[in-house]
Order: sequence, then C-alpha cells, then structure tokens
Amino acid sequence: MTTSTHLLRRRRFLPLFVTQLLNAFNDNLYKNAMVLFVVYSVYNSAEAEAQFSAIASGLFILPFFLLSALSGQLADMRDKAKIIRAVKMAEIFIMGCGAAGLVLAWQGFAVEELAIPLMLIALLAMGVHSTFFGPIKYAILPQHLHKDEVLAGTGLVEAGTYIAILFGTILAGWISVEAAAICVIFTALIGYVTSRQVPPAPPIEAKQKVDCHIIRSSIELVRNTMHDREVFYAILAISFFWTIGAVLFIQFPPLAKNVLLASKQVASLFLVMFSIGVAIGSVSINALLKCAVSARYAPISVIMMGMFVAIFYFICRAWSASVEGQELMDVAEFVSHPLAFAVLGALLLIAISGGMFVVPLYAFLTTRVDPGQAARTVAANNIVNSGAMVIGSLLAASLSAVGVPLVEQLLLSAVMCLGSAWLGYVLYCAEREKCGRV
Repeated sequence: MTTSTHLLRRRRFLPLFVTQLLNAFNDNLYKNAMVLFVVYSVYNSAEAEAQFSAIASGLFILPFFLLSALSGQLADMRDKAKIIRAVKMAEIFIMGCGAAGLVLAWQGFAVEELAIPLMLIALLAMGVHSTFFGPIKYAILPQHLHKDEVLAGTGLVEAGTYIAILFGTILAGWISVEAAAICVIFTALIGYVTSRQVPPAPPIEAKQKVDCHIIRSSIELVRNTMHDREVFYAILAISFFWTIGAVLFIQFPPLAKNVLLASKQVASLFLVMFSIGVAIGSVSINALLKCAVSARYAPISVIMMGMFVAIFYFICRAWSASVEGQELMDVAEFVSHPLAFAVLGALLLIAISGGMFVVPLYAFLTTRVDPGQAARTVAANNIVNSGAMVIGSLLAASLSAVGVPLVEQLLLSAVMCLGSAWLGYVLYCAEREKCGRV
C-alpha cells in the first residue's frame, strides 16, 4: 500500500482532503458561471465585458490583501479545525446569496440593478472565505500527519485542487446558470458535513494574542519576511507574476467572445488548458530540479512564457482576420478551424512555462522559515500577491476603459514577463550567495 493510498483511508487526512477539493470546485464553478453568464448573456460590448471581468477578479482578490494577516495569525494561533467548520458554515449562506443572483439573472429580473450586485457581493464574500481557509490547508498537515507523510499529503492536496479546478471550470461552461445555482448550494452543504469530520488541530504554541488591526498586522507580517532575502525576493517574484496572471485571466472571457468568436464552452476550455498546463509545469520543474528548492530555471521559464504570450498575440490577430463577421462558434466549430490547435497549444505552453516559474518559488516560503511561522509566511505572500493582482485588475480595467483593444493588451503581458525574469534572476543570485556563505 502506498503512502498516498494509506492517507486516503485515514480520518486524520481524508475529511480535510475532501473539504479542500469541494472548496476549490465550488469557488471555480461559481466564479466562472457568473463571469461567463454576464459576458455572454448580459453585456454586448467588449469594453463593458472586460471591465466586468476585471471588477469581479478585483473583488475576489481584495480580501486576500486586507485580511491575510488576520487569517495567518488565526491559522497559527487557534484550533484550525474549528476555523474550518466556521468558514464552511459561512459558505452555505454566501452561496445562497450568489445562487439568488444567478437565478434572478437567468430570469432577467432586475439584472443590473439587483442580480449582478448580489453575485458580486457573494464573490467578495467567497474571497473572504478563501482568505481564511487558504493558510490552514497547509499548516494543518504537520499536525495530523507523520513526518514522512507530509510530502505525500501536500501532493494529494495540490492534485485534488487541480482536479477540482478542472471540474468546476468545465462544468461552469456547460451547465445552465440555474443548474449552477443549485449545484453551488449543494456543494457548500456537503463541504460543511465533511468539515465536521476534520480532527481537532490546536495551536502548536500556547494561545497567543491575535492582532486584529488589519493595517498594522499586515505591515508587521510583511516586514517579518524581509529579513530573509530569499523569501522576500520569492514573494516579490510571485507577486509580479500574478500581476501578469490577473491581466491574462481578465482578458480571456471577453477575448474568447469578441476576438476568437468562441462560445462560453470554448472559453471554459481555455481555462481548462491553463490548469492542465500549470500542472504539467509543476511536475516538469520538479523533475528538472530533482526535488531541490531552487530558482535556477526561473528567469528562462518566465522569458519563455513572455515569448508564448507574444506568439498567442499574433495567432489571435490572424484568427480575427479569418473569422470576421461570423457567429459565435461552438467547440466543434472552433476545433475545426485551422488555427484552433495553435491557439490551444500557445495557451498550454504559456501555462506550462508559468508553472515552471512560480511553483519552485512557493517552496521558498515553507522551506526557509520556522515551521511555526509557515502559515503567517504564506499569509504575508498572499497580502503582497493580492495587492499586485488588484493592481493588475485595475490596469486591465483602465486599458479597456481608454479603448485599448483586447488583443493589443496581450503585448503588455508579454513585456511584463521581463520584469518577472529580472526578479527571478535576483532571487537566484541571493540563493547562490547564501549557498556560498554556507
């Protein structure tokens, strides 16, 4: 029996694994169902669609910026199982609000006045939900698993997350909006039931005082990461990368509809290709580095990503010229286009190279700090990441507001990859310098 199979039979791991899987599934099902419905069924303007996509992304990310310090402290200083149950109970009410918005939008009742605001409020609340759940899923593993099981447990959590993202994203593109409304509530209820089975996980140290001042605690949390240059540069590089990622993800739904003339099922397929690509990149870089934590391949990986984004730009321009005036294509029509596999291949390569860049950097956050500080280090990273992603969302919305075409915005993402490459190189220099001292 393998370690992984063994863990999936144990109460100390299985309830957490299933709860995390359902959490990622519900996040992606609701978010993508909402964005795809509004982009394809409410608005009929590329600028309005891009702005809505940017607003939705910004609202989901904002709680990570404001509340990560508090969530990191709670994850390290309170019983993690109790926090999980409270968060999953809240998800039931949040999804009730979101489902009401989806149903109202489906029926065409007060869509812009009531339905869309309800959906956005639920999305913001799901951002809060994910902010508090995120640090716990990593910090709880060493308490419930033996030392030689932690790596296998972490791998299973990551694999479950990718599977859930894939299924949530695919389902959002293929089911009706009313079916999505029912599904998100049902999933939240099951998630709460599984969370009740997670064993207690009291704090490792004696109960400490939580600083609830979100500004002061956020500044202090980020400041505490600066003493380790590797961790600090890793956070900066990851944050710059996700600024690029925010711009790209905001562009995809309106770009799929207005440039590639593709249906929402095809737009969902694009997001699936991204998830698959990141998973492939994660496995590939681990094999190249032979399980060592290093930024050795970070600069070249993100430079390659920028090149693939530029290639995607030229493919989109050629595609736009070849389908001008056509109706939206379904999956079969899209795949039959001569450039379809070039589009999907470019997206896959963008995601693979992005995964190869960012995955090793996350390892710096947990291998270069004291285990008792792990959740707070992840939270500090979330603060800086989310601030960068909000900036990316605002940038994308501003470009659309001033009339910059969606295709041309891709070039900005390609150029920004050079900034990530420089930060990756600085991190690698800091890594080599530390190794030289040792």
